[in-house]
Amino acid sequence: MIISQTPLRISLAGGGTDLANYYKENEGFVVSTAVDKYIHVIVKERFDDLIYVDYSKKEIIHSIDEIQHDLVREAAKITGLKKGFEVMMLADIPSEGSGLGSSSSLTIGLLHAFYQYKGKLVTSEQLAREACMIEIDILKRPIGRQDQYIAAYGGLKAFKFCKDNSVEVTDIEVGSELKRKLGSNLLLFFTNTTRTASSILQEQSKNVLNRLEFHHKIKELAYDSFEGLNNLDINRIGTNLKINWEMKKQLAANVTNPEIDKMYKLAMNGGALGAKISGAGGGGFLLVYCERDKQDNLRRTLREYRELPFLLEKYGSKIIFDQTKYDIK
Repeated sequence: MIISQTPLRISLAGGGTDLANYYKENEGFVVSTAVDKYIHVIVKERFDDLIYVDYSKKEIIHSIDEIQHDLVREAAKITGLKKGFEVMMLADIPSEGSGLGSSSSLTIGLLHAFYQYKGKLVTSEQLAREACMIEIDILKRPIGRQDQYIAAYGGLKAFKFCKDNSVEVTDIEVGSELKRKLGSNLLLFFTNTTRTASSILQEQSKNVLNRLEFHHKIKELAYDSFEGLNNLDINRIGTNLKINWEMKKQLAANVTNPEIDKMYKLAMNGGALGAKISGAGGGGFLLVYCERDKQDNLRRTLREYRELPFLLEKYGSKIIFDQTKYDIK
């Protein structure tokens, strides 16, 4: 039996510049961090040659090509699994529509668990690159590349998405005390709505050429946030979240709605320095930056919305259990 643990993420700045329609001409830049909410993937050998896939439904099939869960099917193909195994997936939060990168974390976790099951060690770079290949190239999902990379690498990172499709990964080095302060100033509140991000992202990707000025500004904010963290000015994250949200609303329709607008206004009136919807928009979680001395008032103001407590996560995807009795062919 193998168990992989892969973190979810929050994007602090630069989201949208990791779309191919933008970075292949302009280069993208994103600042994001992993959080201690996870996708767990469990893989075990079976006595027979059947394949069991357990998630919100249960599949029992004879071959890889019959698997209906597209991420499981494509991850199994890439890693070379054939038959006689069972895979189960467990998530700390709703597996779709959260805005916390759960789909990409699942893809990373599947690849990691399957490779370990086959007895192969892989790098974070390989996991991220192959997860992008599955989601973007094979399944044609209209998404960017930041989620796969932060799920694989973990920590507090900056990613530069280069025109040649390579990705430069930079650790953001801040002291443990400042990192704890940053983590404590970031809060997540559920909008009470999940959504399918594909339609929003598809529109955003198509609109890149018509919205270049907003993407450029979002990238500038990401570099400014990166500079702020390096200069120990963590409050710049909050002020940039506020500006970023105004830019983000210009990228596609349905990024916001009256309920989200109401929630955002409550957060700002409650003492937040900045806030934005995590992920594509339209639902999921509102990411709020609020200093500790104002958080009691903020929570009172947002009392009708459920908070998701979290900490910043140092590590990316890892294998937390490995009990392999025999060589898997």
